[in-house]
Amino acid sequence: MKPHPDNARLPQGDGGRATLNRMNEAHASMAAWGFSHIAPAKDAHALDLGCGGGANLAVLLESCPEGHVTGLDYSEISIEISSKTNEKAIAEGRCKVVQGDVGAQPFEDNSFDLATAFETVYFWPDIQKAFRETLRVLKPGGQFLICNEADGTGPEQEEWGKEILNLIIYTAEQLEEMLKEAGFTDIQIYRKPENRWVCAVGHKAPL
Repeated sequence: MKPHPDNARLPQGDGGRATLNRMNEAHASMAAWGFSHIAPAKDAHALDLGCGGGANLAVLLESCPEGHVTGLDYSEISIEISSKTNEKAIAEGRCKVVQGDVGAQPFEDNSFDLATAFETVYFWPDIQKAFRETLRVLKPGGQFLICNEADGTGPEQEEWGKEILNLIIYTAEQLEEMLKEAGFTDIQIYRKPENRWVCAVGHKAPL
């Protein structure tokens, strides 16, 4: 069966399951590099936006052993795979996986100490709205980590555009400006030029 051309953005069926399982492995090094730029508290409440196959939820669970981790994705297949990947933590009440839209997040204001977004902002249809929603659900002083394996300086936009629908690759400067416009402060940008990886960390101002 030919993979659905939109499986990276919206995993579907067996092709979507295969894509998510592959991403859990293929993105591990990049995710580890991204996580190296934050140090969440052991009791932090963390949110992974576009949680995909759930590998990063597992990392957050290890980083926050006394806290709670929530995954959000709008793909039913992602919810299925993420839940299976983290079934033990879910059974223990330390994790939950929720289907929903990053632009209308189903959470109360000031709910999380940390939000993460790995390899997902490319696909958000209204990225500014999603950033504002993320700011809303973060607690004062909370942080938002974005990590992408493409920084907009290479040929990926054209190459990936042939395979992946509705994809936009943002530069570090664009991410920084959009985070500022959404209301984030103290924004830090990290780059790994040899891989063209980019990471942005924005903060919600403390009270």
